[in-house]
Amino acid sequence: MDQKALVSAVNARTSLSREESADITRAVLEALADQVSEGEAKRLAMDLPESLGEQLQVQRRRKQGAHPIAVTDFVRQVGERAGLTQDEARAGTAAVLAALRQALSEDDYGHITGQLPAGYTELVQAAS
Repeated sequence: MDQKALVSAVNARTSLSREESADITRAVLEALADQVSEGEAKRLAMDLPESLGEQLQVQRRRKQGAHPIAVTDFVRQVGERAGLTQDEARAGTAAVLAALRQALSEDDYGHITGQLPAGYTELVQAAS
């Protein structure tokens, strides 16, 4: 997966600028890595473009297990990290997750989303 292609996919699904699309992509990936288990965060980092993967490795602050949060809290956190409104953050988060679903193998995407509450799947379905 190429970073430009990932950001372009997010940009195409939202009304965000390219810069905002890049910011929301980074914010979603960092916040996602904070929720999933250490192993899944490492797997995700390996599947991402090198620069994004390295950021996820640096961002890891937790121990082994998954610590999922409700999708509404996740969207709020992402919006704060990216400096976007709630509506922009929701649309951007959905777009990043939808782009990941397309870019990752079904198994890799399933491992990540399997550690998250059902609201995440509903968010992605709304963006598709």
